[in-house]
Amino acid sequence: METAGSTPRPQPFAGDFRGYKQSRNAGADEELARIGPETSGGEYLRRFWHPVYLTDDLGELPEAIMILGEELVLFRYGDGDKIGLVHKYCPHRRASLEYGKCESNGIRCCYHGWLFAPDGEILETPAENSKAAEMVRERTRLGAYPVIEYRGLIFAYMGPPELQPDFPIYDAFEHEGMTSAPYKAPYKCNWIQVMDAILDPVHTTFLHGQNSHPQFSEGMKALGVLKFYERGENHFLGSATRRIGDNAWVRVNELVLPNFTQAGAAYAADGSEQRYFGRSCFTRWVVPVDDENSIVYAWANFGDRWDPHEYNTREGHEKIEQGEIMDRPLEERKRYPADSEAVEGMGPISTHKGENLMPTDRGISLYRRRMRKQIRDLTDGTEPPQPSRDHGHSVRTYGQDTILTLPPKGGDDQEYLRQITEAVMDLQFEAEALPDSERDPVIFERLRSLEQNGLG
Repeated sequence: METAGSTPRPQPFAGDFRGYKQSRNAGADEELARIGPETSGGEYLRRFWHPVYLTDDLGELPEAIMILGEELVLFRYGDGDKIGLVHKYCPHRRASLEYGKCESNGIRCCYHGWLFAPDGEILETPAENSKAAEMVRERTRLGAYPVIEYRGLIFAYMGPPELQPDFPIYDAFEHEGMTSAPYKAPYKCNWIQVMDAILDPVHTTFLHGQNSHPQFSEGMKALGVLKFYERGENHFLGSATRRIGDNAWVRVNELVLPNFTQAGAAYAADGSEQRYFGRSCFTRWVVPVDDENSIVYAWANFGDRWDPHEYNTREGHEKIEQGEIMDRPLEERKRYPADSEAVEGMGPISTHKGENLMPTDRGISLYRRRMRKQIRDLTDGTEPPQPSRDHGHSVRTYGQDTILTLPPKGGDDQEYLRQITEAVMDLQFEAEALPDSERDPVIFERLRSLEQNGLG
């Protein structure tokens, strides 16, 4: 006698199944993905300043962190107003300085009391008064890196000391009427997977709009007309221009190599109301922790040209970062996936060589190609370019929403939206050389004129 369910029930679809033929994984892009101290990608990243911690998270006790595959300890010294960053293990017997004692002039190892200055100099070996101890103090140092604390973020430079660049000042750092709040967002995957999304305007429409429920504004469900720009040697822009009624909504995401990113607003704009050069919801760096983990350090930005102040909460910062809060039950993540689900779902390191990049992925192709060239140039002895300050002002950025009332003219509206995008961006590029105090007012006036007079 047969029991219920004992008869095989083949699936009705009889197609061209290729699982067996494609069961071997494609390879990762090792050149970009690997970031350790002895890799070409790691050497490249070490030529730049990176945020490594939130100021408010660093208390009176040392904190162990990992950045670029290195085990480090961050600590306060002096009266607690100065910050040091050193390698984790004491060069005497390899005890962890996470358990060290913060003092007025450095950090002291808990095991045998060796005292280290913030630059790694051995200041004291209290139990050792021999000639051997003098020799060790002369020739040995604890690994250490320079740090800068700025607006709630702690930045470090981990490259060759003689090549330390100036700390880059972007025009987005400080604006009248803007309130910024530092935040962090960890991702359980390689940094390139997180970075790619910024030059992928299409994912906003589907992942954050049409897939489950609108995670940002309703207008982002519309698929925009795409255009990509290269500005100088390390600046990339990806625009999506949407038609919302009689309005043309130009939304621009940007990447400055190696890992600085901005976008438009997350919640302030939906394409229905006029907006002139509204600025980014976040000012953000994607920082590799190791090959299989990364962390975003950023400022969330609020004000009339940014996002609404009501989102200036921890939960609000996480929603601005990726569309949903970070820590959610698995069932909810499956029903309403956001950036972390999309990028972590690729695995710890995506098999990039199995991708099939499309024309809409042009921004990703452009930035990866340029980064790969700069990595190879560095291997051949040419240092990578730093963020451009060609005109002696702050580094210019373009992450934005610009919404103009320019109704369809009949005919090909897609082509008209492309022309609007070009006009909006060209007038902003033309204002690059203006002083900081003049640039935005000039852009506002030119956008107002464009809206009033049309494209001609």
